[in-house]
Amino acid sequence: MEKTLNRKPPLVEKKYLLPFILLTSLFVLWGFANDITNPMVAAFKDIMEISTAQASLVQFAFYGGYATMAVPAALFIRKFSYKSGILLGLGLYAIGAFLFIPSASLQSFTFFCLSLYVLTFGLAFLETTANPYVLSLGDKQSSTRRLNMAQAFNPVGSLSGMAVASFVILPNLLSDVRDADGNLVFNTLSVAEKAAIRTHDLAVIRDPYVAIGLVVLVMFIIIALAKMPKPVKDNDDSCGVKTTLSHLWHNHAYRYGVISQMFYVGAQIMVWTFIIQYAGNLGINKATAQIYNIVAMLLALSFRFIGTYLMKYIRPARLLQIFGIGAVICTALTILIEGMIGLYFLVAISAFMSIMFPSIYGIALEKVDKTDTSLGAAFLVMAIVGGALMPPLQGMIIDCDRIFDFPAVNISFVLPLICFIVVAIYGTYSQKRNSVEI
Repeated sequence: MEKTLNRKPPLVEKKYLLPFILLTSLFVLWGFANDITNPMVAAFKDIMEISTAQASLVQFAFYGGYATMAVPAALFIRKFSYKSGILLGLGLYAIGAFLFIPSASLQSFTFFCLSLYVLTFGLAFLETTANPYVLSLGDKQSSTRRLNMAQAFNPVGSLSGMAVASFVILPNLLSDVRDADGNLVFNTLSVAEKAAIRTHDLAVIRDPYVAIGLVVLVMFIIIALAKMPKPVKDNDDSCGVKTTLSHLWHNHAYRYGVISQMFYVGAQIMVWTFIIQYAGNLGINKATAQIYNIVAMLLALSFRFIGTYLMKYIRPARLLQIFGIGAVICTALTILIEGMIGLYFLVAISAFMSIMFPSIYGIALEKVDKTDTSLGAAFLVMAIVGGALMPPLQGMIIDCDRIFDFPAVNISFVLPLICFIVVAIYGTYSQKRNSVEI
């Protein structure tokens, strides 16, 4: 066993380098979509004059698209190919982005949510395809490290999305202008003045989505022309869907991995969505609060690379356990400490979140048969539904203002705390299972 652990296969073989680079670019694309969207909860709340819980339906629509389309995407891939799945995903992504044009014209919050819903149909196809595809491009021993490396570029897209939100969208929202006392001027305006500002602000939100839609179309052309390898047997349907479902259900490591992934994604989206509300409770405006989101993402990016390096010496399950415990501690301090120190701990959570998604993904699929991988990947992507269900619950808590003499926004982070406890338990379970197998 010692000999096996010391053998270090290449992370990416030379023959797979170009496909790996193209696939990694997809991680950047969906990272951009994820994190330009998170601040839109706070933006729509003021522009459309709705509650935090209602504005959180942005996340419900966004991550609900994953839940709806992940399994159909897997079935599509089984019937056709990974490359076909990628192309369809890019096409749906572009359509959803371009739907922001009529959404802004109609000034309909429902239409915006529908646009995001369609956009994430595309993201579901991309994630269901790209994650297992990356795992298959080389030696299985290095597969989780390889996925962590590809996923390390996801925060690059996330940072780009956050930067656009911070420097292009949020500072130009007239609905967020405040008076000397920190109160929103928008709330004091006439109906006609509000309508004019709403038209302006929705156009500000629309334009970056249209721009990314054009970028996605360029990627569609590049992928369509590129020669992509066929991992295993691209359209292997020798194992029926019913048999695959039975295999997955009886694989405990996989089944618990799906549950853990659902809780992790819920925690991630809550942490990155509500940093703005946490900072806002301290009197910080949206554009400045978004800077803290960018710092959080920089931590996630740097620790993803650090974590990938550490996996040369520490098993992914053990590292997941350590990072899970770190996230639990930081989240508990975010709840208990009011003021800027609490905000700093909230930002610090991102360092520990860095390796969680790809590590859970890789560990869960480690013992899954190759013929079951596409559908297995689909349920792990479908677990992203945690990002749809939990933010509205946290929004409802935040709307309470104060609970037990604590700011409600602080108390609301009990939800991510529970999620990180689940992740830490999964890391511990996986570590013990590995120890038994050794």
